[in-house]
Amino acid sequence: MPAHAKAPKVAFVVGLGSMGMGMALSLKNAGLDVIGIDISTEAASRFAESGGRVASSVKDAAKEADIVVSVVVNAAQTESVLFGASGIAEFMRPDSVFISSATMDPAAARKLAQQVEARGVHYLDAPISGGAVRAANGQLTIMASGSEAAFNAARPALDAMAAKVYELGDSAGAGAAFKMINQLLAGVHIAAACEAISLAAKLGLDLDKVYEVITASAGNSWMFENRIPHVLAGDYAPLSAIDIFVKDLGIIQDMARTERYPVPVSAAALQMYLAASGAGMGRDDDASLARLYAQLSGVALPEKTK
Repeated sequence: MPAHAKAPKVAFVVGLGSMGMGMALSLKNAGLDVIGIDISTEAASRFAESGGRVASSVKDAAKEADIVVSVVVNAAQTESVLFGASGIAEFMRPDSVFISSATMDPAAARKLAQQVEARGVHYLDAPISGGAVRAANGQLTIMASGSEAAFNAARPALDAMAAKVYELGDSAGAGAAFKMINQLLAGVHIAAACEAISLAAKLGLDLDKVYEVITASAGNSWMFENRIPHVLAGDYAPLSAIDIFVKDLGIIQDMARTERYPVPVSAAALQMYLAASGAGMGRDDDASLARLYAQLSGVALPEKTK
């Protein structure tokens, strides 16, 4: 960016959670003027302590912003951010851009894009992958679709937040569809990893050695390598919660039913996430599926050391 150019402003609307906080800080560290806002005063305070600006209302943030990045959970929350009681859509300036990073059904993304674009605001369907650490380092993968104008308006933010930006189509919905394929695989792989490590415990194997062997073998997956250390440490503090996959694999079921397409493997995985959530683990780390398997089979997994 030329020295004389004014950095575009970015409002984070209801989005300073584990992912949104890292993304906001990446934007700030890249030299953008970032306004943060969250329904959690604690999250907003943490952002302020990190040197970010905190808006007093979504209205004020939206009126000031060239780019709005929304990092909420689903389509319903995104719709509320845009069109709810304190919705920002009516306050956003023409030719500003709304970047939606929520995971949702492609049909929902298309509907929201139509509503936003009817107001003269660009909409970029831009779900994310990579986790909180990559978010904080500006190393996310972004699966985006939208008009050329939306990409152009969003480019300063995309460059700051992501190591890879995949441009997947010229209209909303394609990005959401790619993200749902990723979530199908991620949810199944976590379930398989937790099933395997719990079976290893049932067989009396050295779990640290199991991890060493599998991560050097063909059965390894990114999720096995990433999540099983949580099990080995007995630490289920939520980096990605069980209920996230209750939601996402539920969306997969709805999409598959609409397409008359069978998804039996992800359906079976969904039942395990539902069981874990029902057992009180919904807000715990998704590696808690291993705890559910352990409870069902009567095996002991490592406990967290003080």
